[in-house]
Amino acid sequence: MTQQSQNGGAAPTPAQKAEAARAAAVEAARIAAEAAAAAEAAEKEAREAAAHGATAAPPLSRPAAEIATGYSSAGVALELGTVLVDGVVDPAARVRIPLATINRHGLVAGATGTGKTKTLQGIAEQLSAAGVPVVMADVKGDLSGLSRPGETNEKITARAAETGDGDWAPAGSPVEFLSLGTEGVGIPVRATITAFGPILLSKVLGLNATQESTLGLIFHWADTRGLALLDLKDLRSVIAHLTSDDGKADLAGIGGVSPATAGVILRALVNLEAEGGDTFFGEPEFATEDLLRFDSDGRGVITLFELGAQAARPALFSTFLMWVLADLFQTLPEEGDLDKPKLVFIFDEAHLLFTDASKAFLQQVEQTVKLIRSKGVGVFFCTQLPTDVPNAVLSQLGARIQHALRAFTPDDQKALNKTVRTYPKTQFYDLEKALTSLGIGEAIVTVLSEKGAPTPVAWTRMRPPRSLMDTIGNDAIRGAAASSPLAQRYGRTVDRESAYEQLTAKVAGAPATDEDVDLPSLPDLPAPAEPDGPNMAEQILGSPAVKSFLRSAASVAGREISRSIFGTGRRRRR
Repeated sequence: MTQQSQNGGAAPTPAQKAEAARAAAVEAARIAAEAAAAAEAAEKEAREAAAHGATAAPPLSRPAAEIATGYSSAGVALELGTVLVDGVVDPAARVRIPLATINRHGLVAGATGTGKTKTLQGIAEQLSAAGVPVVMADVKGDLSGLSRPGETNEKITARAAETGDGDWAPAGSPVEFLSLGTEGVGIPVRATITAFGPILLSKVLGLNATQESTLGLIFHWADTRGLALLDLKDLRSVIAHLTSDDGKADLAGIGGVSPATAGVILRALVNLEAEGGDTFFGEPEFATEDLLRFDSDGRGVITLFELGAQAARPALFSTFLMWVLADLFQTLPEEGDLDKPKLVFIFDEAHLLFTDASKAFLQQVEQTVKLIRSKGVGVFFCTQLPTDVPNAVLSQLGARIQHALRAFTPDDQKALNKTVRTYPKTQFYDLEKALTSLGIGEAIVTVLSEKGAPTPVAWTRMRPPRSLMDTIGNDAIRGAAASSPLAQRYGRTVDRESAYEQLTAKVAGAPATDEDVDLPSLPDLPAPAEPDGPNMAEQILGSPAVKSFLRSAASVAGREISRSIFGTGRRRRR
């Protein structure tokens, strides 16, 4: 007996079965159509999300949200990247530096190959776009790409999306290429010995404290006698004079300088000249106001300094940048707190500045960094280890961008422990482990907020620069330098009369009159009329007060060159 009979119902007819089958087929088709439509909508949403920079990351986690809150900014800010917690990056959790706090200075550190240069590149191009001129040391020659738009590829696009830069597009910046001395590919840059001063020059020459003090006395002697020290031959001639028989009295008059010490300084100058230093010291001297320039769109010009012939003496490179900073300190007016800095200095390979530096030099660096903030200038140091920077200077740096550290030796481990102690406490990261686990292009970041308080520590995946992450080549740099308006100003060397010529003429004596030359006699001039009394000019110049003023001016301005921070000479501004 069938089931239908047992239940007392009639079996369905073939027509009923066909009708039920058709109904089931219609329902199945409807479900399939809805599923297809849902799949198509999901694919469209995914494409739109990718185009607008979204990622497959989960919604903003509580730790990422808490960290990102500390980096919120009401004003303009530089975008560094996004927060990474437990290996997950969140594009919505932005890490940024308020533009108004850039003049509180900063440090970018990390082992070789961890992404420091690309971080500096990204910071520089954003500062330029915000209308802030930038000065950078291109020690390795790989920052010239700032002048060209970058190259687009899937890797860059994906990196930009996960770091919150959904509208990433290739873009270059206005760049000026300068070289120390006349043998580089950029516009030649020079400084005079007088303006450079004894403290900075001692750092370049590698002198000890006693020799530095002696060099200061030699500068003082030349200053008081109005002898302009423009290039190396000027200083060599002064030292040669002081150590000669004719200069013994002068040498004794400045404190009994040891001839042996003077000889050491002279030999150091000869070595510097042999290594190409003579192409850097001289005229026309670089005017630091040429760093404060903008293009026609209002973007700040990025000035790149490359070593040129000074690659054998990198200390000259870093010390020159310190001289530029000291000159800016002397000449820029007090500004106080600004919405954005007037200029940002970036010292790459900063350890070269501090290695074997004298106590006097370090004190002047500390003073400059501490006080230059009020002039509207921000300073960023870039080096491998934070311990490369003296504590007195490190304490002045508000922003910290620390790329990966390598703890291969006991000294490395000690440096790692010191670095960890300089960061604010964090409940989200084991900093000692994090600092050795950072990937390329990732950094541990803390900066000063707009209120001046340190932000929470953030493991940050850094944004890719929009400019070319490669060199443009020497030919392109030469072409850009030749077309610059600065090329006409600094392209040709000037060698005017200075200490060398003055001392040489003194030794040679005044030229004798040539008695064989027959000079024509001049006609008699009519006798001048006798004045009734002193004219107005004579009355003014005869005033005792004016005479006293002129004597003071002659003794101070006419003879001795005044010196300021680092012992640098004060220069007349154009």
